[in-house]
Amino acid sequence: MAAGRPRGIDDAVILRAAVDVIGRVGPTGLTLAAVAAEVGLVPGTLVQRFGSKRGLLLALAERAANDAEAPLGRVRAEHESALAALAALIVAPAASMATPEAYANHLAFLCIDLTDPEFRPHALAVHQAQGRAIEALLAESVQAGDLRAGTDVPALGRSVQAIAAGAGLVWALDRQGGLERRLRQELDRVLAPYLRSGDLRSRDRRPDNDDDPEES
Repeated sequence: MAAGRPRGIDDAVILRAAVDVIGRVGPTGLTLAAVAAEVGLVPGTLVQRFGSKRGLLLALAERAANDAEAPLGRVRAEHESALAALAALIVAPAASMATPEAYANHLAFLCIDLTDPEFRPHALAVHQAQGRAIEALLAESVQAGDLRAGTDVPALGRSVQAIAAGAGLVWALDRQGGLERRLRQELDRVLAPYLRSGDLRSRDRRPDNDDDPEES
């Protein structure tokens, strides 16, 4: 099969294109032809590689699970403090969900993850990896003195993960401001009672890019 693949078009590029197409039309609207056009291939090439639309979506889910541990190392290397790395980890998914419509389309893919027995293990692996990453960054923040000693890290980690999931849904409903800003605000709120001192916004944080004047 590898011999028939056009040079320069890696599976990772195709799967990234599939994410973009899902953001525009959702998993039900996705076609092999649309993804192929996104990367300059013919649909038959995708059939050869993935077998079907379902095969492509399963490959996307599997790739996400296989790469689920990578974000922790990446955000930790990019930020001085563990709390800043945590914020970056939480807002990372917002990059592919800039509009409520894109959020809804990606949420439709999650609904497949929740109901299809072949997809669910991959989604669960991503969820569990995120949970471990959140706990690791919270534990490091306690050790660094940014969070109070004695903080129940596993419990706080579950709260952070729940807030990250719920904030996106509320944002898609009320449509106030941008998703990245909303995620940062909700993370600040859930962490605030555990801070030893200072303001989260002063800790190695990049300025928000959201220019919505109605959101402070």
